[in-house]
Amino acid sequence: MSEIPKIVEAFILPHLTAPYELVDVEWEKMGGDMILSILVDKETGGVSIDETAELSEIISPLLDTIKPDPFPKEGYLLEVASPGVERPLKKAEHFEKSIGENVFVSTYHKIESEKEFIGELLKFEDGVLTVNVAVKNNKTKQIEIPMSAIAKAQTMVKF
Repeated sequence: MSEIPKIVEAFILPHLTAPYELVDVEWEKMGGDMILSILVDKETGGVSIDETAELSEIISPLLDTIKPDPFPKEGYLLEVASPGVERPLKKAEHFEKSIGENVFVSTYHKIESEKEFIGELLKFEDGVLTVNVAVKNNKTKQIEIPMSAIAKAQTMVKF
């Protein structure tokens, strides 16, 4: 896996001041292009399109000053965006803020014969999520998932 998201996060974090918070940095190939996505949010109210444009104008020149340059010679596309309603959960703070919300979690290995879980995040303690998931006959059960076992996690909109 590329080190670019870690390098970019460490570099821009000190430059991203309140009311903004860095949610995630992603480095992905889309078609023939590499995309650097920087997901930013605010404590209240969310981030507007105008704000993402302003942040892009601030972040883009900052990225050009990273030494040594971690980016490929072919270049990349920069996307500064809101994480949206179904936001990624990667850090302890993300899980703590999402207690009581519906979440989707996929794991690297099976936990109680499953690798994917959808349910309410009940608690997050000592690096372990407790998720209330639906089972047969309209019943639920609590599943404990260590953060180290998580391949992907995000909030989910419940309809």
